[in-house]
Amino acid sequence: MEKTWFITGASRGFGRIWAEAALSRGDRVAATARHPVALKPLTDAYGERVLPLVLDVTDRAAVTAAVRQAAEAFGHLDVVVNNAGYGLFGMIEEATEEQARAQLDTNLLGPLWVTQAALPCLRARGSGHIVQVSSLGGLAAFPTLGLYNASKWALEGMSEALAQEVGPLGIHVTIVEPGPYGTDWSGSSAVHTEPIAAYEPVRAARRAGATARAPRDPRATADVILELVDTDEPPLRLFLGTYPYPVVEAAYRKRLDTWNRWRPLAAKA
Repeated sequence: MEKTWFITGASRGFGRIWAEAALSRGDRVAATARHPVALKPLTDAYGERVLPLVLDVTDRAAVTAAVRQAAEAFGHLDVVVNNAGYGLFGMIEEATEEQARAQLDTNLLGPLWVTQAALPCLRARGSGHIVQVSSLGGLAAFPTLGLYNASKWALEGMSEALAQEVGPLGIHVTIVEPGPYGTDWSGSSAVHTEPIAAYEPVRAARRAGATARAPRDPRATADVILELVDTDEPPLRLFLGTYPYPVVEAAYRKRLDTWNRWRPLAAKA
């Protein structure tokens, strides 16, 4: 059955791949990007089934207008994908106030504004699926990514609460958590702090670990996302790829061990 999508950050990476996957099977897509030229290949290939929208997700008024325009153009929305985001690379001490606020504005408040704008449309139909693009970094923290981790951990908490609020209304929420893929996330879209020399050993170790990992082809996620949104009872969380499993299992095991080891002290409170 044909679905209507609203996808942020559709100019490249997962957003572009998933938009093309949806369009290639006959769905309709409202695709957003900050620069209109980036969406021209989609409109050239798929014509009126694409609604190209220029959007900066940090602009709440623009988000509301874009979602309204998409709903009016297509009649309704079925799938809302909050994909727009970027990585801020650097130590916690190095991040400027402007960098920290911009990271949270895009990765947390952007999805909040889109979700708030889309929910009246989804509630009116008593159905819909909100897909929040988080990360392995939304479940486990890594040096040099502290503010990015903060933005994705916050997105996870917000989305878990959201799922409980809108589930009784017939609306599904899925938090998608990719492992390392060959998108532009760590490329030209990334922002880097001004380095403090004292942290160079930590930075070097992180670089070495990243170099040892071979990123997967992001195109491999397309069919997975289509199957996800076609599922009658989708999961709250879904990893993309198998890489996150041992990382997250180890992180949760360590947390449980710590909580249990310190239970006697906690009981004194």
